[in-house]
Amino acid sequence: MRRIGVLYGGNAHQHRTFRESKYKTYVHRLIYLPELHRASLDDLDVLLIPSQLHQRMVSASSGKLRAFADCGGTIAAFGAQPLDWLPGHGWEFRPTNFWWWLDPKADSGLVLNEPGHDLFRYLTLQDATWHYHGIFRPPAGAQTLISVRNDGAILYIDKVTTPGTLIMTTLDPEFHYGSYFMPATERFLDGFFPWLAEGDHGYAPSQHDYDKSQ
Repeated sequence: MRRIGVLYGGNAHQHRTFRESKYKTYVHRLIYLPELHRASLDDLDVLLIPSQLHQRMVSASSGKLRAFADCGGTIAAFGAQPLDWLPGHGWEFRPTNFWWWLDPKADSGLVLNEPGHDLFRYLTLQDATWHYHGIFRPPAGAQTLISVRNDGAILYIDKVTTPGTLIMTTLDPEFHYGSYFMPATERFLDGFFPWLAEGDHGYAPSQHDYDKSQ
């Protein structure tokens, strides 16, 4: 099982999420954000960056984050990414529709791009559907797993920008689970943590690749 470190800001929703027994079993170490600048990451395989962390504190250690990826580590990042802590994500703000599901013809607009990817042995598109906070424009060579119809990515894997792996999503499941609302976020975390610890983070063959092989 991969050793996962989690940046920890000490707020209530993070406390509830990352100390919940069924998720805590996957967390090798919580790294208190004010101590990140002097913390060693050498014992970790994966670093999880939750949403809604203190922007300035993370920015002060952005070089450490990039060095971790440059040494082959995996970084998974949740939520809005307006700053360039991690390279190449092409963040763009989008207004968040918190109440789309109240429409009688509700459609989240989310699209599953790579149904054959290993992540979707652990969770479904419905488990990743509540609302989203902006989109990414991933770099060429990255693989988008979930996108917004006729727009950018909300979950992608990048193995080209650094020697490591960047798993980027604009979703914020730990905030909603830790705040006791949005049932889909619990299902997301129930699948995401085991996949992050034990699943295949590699690229899945795309439909285009499959078509070329015929």
